[in-house]
Amino acid sequence: MTDEPATKHVPGASRRKFLKGSAALGAGVIAAGTARAEGPDPLITEVQDWANAFGDAVDAAPYGTPIHFESHVVRRNVEWLTESPVSSINFTPIHALEGTITPQGCAFERHHSGAIELSKSDYRLMINGLVDTPLVFTFEDLTRFPRSSMVAFCECAANGGMEWGGAQLEGCQFTQGMIHNMEYVGVPLRVLLEEAGVKPEGKWVYAEGADASSNGRSIPMEKALDDVLVAFYANGEALRKEHGYPARLVVPGWEGNMWVKWVRRLGVYEHAVESREETSKYTDLMPDGRARKWTWVMDAKSVITSPSPQAPVRHGKGPLVITGLAWSGHGKIAKVDVSLDGGRNWQEARITGEAKPKALTRFHLDIDWDGSELLLQSRATDETGYVQPTKDALRAIRGLNNVYHNNGIQTWWLKSDGEVENVEVA
Repeated sequence: MTDEPATKHVPGASRRKFLKGSAALGAGVIAAGTARAEGPDPLITEVQDWANAFGDAVDAAPYGTPIHFESHVVRRNVEWLTESPVSSINFTPIHALEGTITPQGCAFERHHSGAIELSKSDYRLMINGLVDTPLVFTFEDLTRFPRSSMVAFCECAANGGMEWGGAQLEGCQFTQGMIHNMEYVGVPLRVLLEEAGVKPEGKWVYAEGADASSNGRSIPMEKALDDVLVAFYANGEALRKEHGYPARLVVPGWEGNMWVKWVRRLGVYEHAVESREETSKYTDLMPDGRARKWTWVMDAKSVITSPSPQAPVRHGKGPLVITGLAWSGHGKIAKVDVSLDGGRNWQEARITGEAKPKALTRFHLDIDWDGSELLLQSRATDETGYVQPTKDALRAIRGLNNVYHNNGIQTWWLKSDGEVENVEVA
């Protein structure tokens, strides 16, 4: 199995339905193994080429790039998802990453009219509407305000959207990869609004981008004054072009469409603007024909990133590390449970590192795999007590005509040969 995307559409979910009664039993507690050499290993006993000559000089790559052995760890798109790649999305290779911080070069992109080149010298940010003093900031102006930093996940509202009707895409990257997690530095939006002076009747902030789509979203004033950031750094360096260089909004815990890139205007109004992206789009169609509006917060969710369809088990039986990511727009992840038998039994995974609010959390579960088939699932619980639901529980309430906010439990079928497939259990 290669790391190339297997993105064929599967007509209907019936082919991928599995009875819970046939779910595999869980593996036992890990038994630590020791690697033993059966004979002299030439990679140890003989001098290799890389130790016989000089390596690259310190200035061989003024801006460092990943080594070619990792060339498969890249963003990928699914061509048939959209009419044009200019207004489309690609996916973070979460199956091939560890820890929680996403490298900018791997972080998924979502564009409505393509990524634009906007220089710092040409950049302007306007604040107008119901303010005491309308203002226009240059990029240099913004750098003179007190800065703040935060680690936050950005998740597209449509992450996992193709899975509403059944298991569709073969890959953790393609099912759940519309997400990234970075450390942002910038100016709190609250500081800029205070500089302009918000009038008492100003209840909403409309953020608008500088690209041709003029993508814009209305943000309640309470959120705008809470933790929203006008960011110009990510992971210690300037934003990449595709992530809104030179400045974007960071709206922690809320759907990615709110994180307006190349943000050029902040209009303060008494009411929401009701733009295209918050009426005909980014609303949730219910079974009775009504649509839920203002579903900003991304509820608790998790996914096992390895083993997964793009990360099969190659080493055979024995110690196996199961790992994945969990997150919640409501705050910190409190715990993550993992099932080896399609949800019949659960055991608590180990949270690795610090669980930060509205940021990705890494979990691990170490088992001793006996080579039997497993149905792997993870289930996140956040600090509010909210528990990640099953897909069937979501469908019972919201039907099948949906795209956004699918935080249902994902199932991977680990086969005896180590290959992994995207399936559902019933």
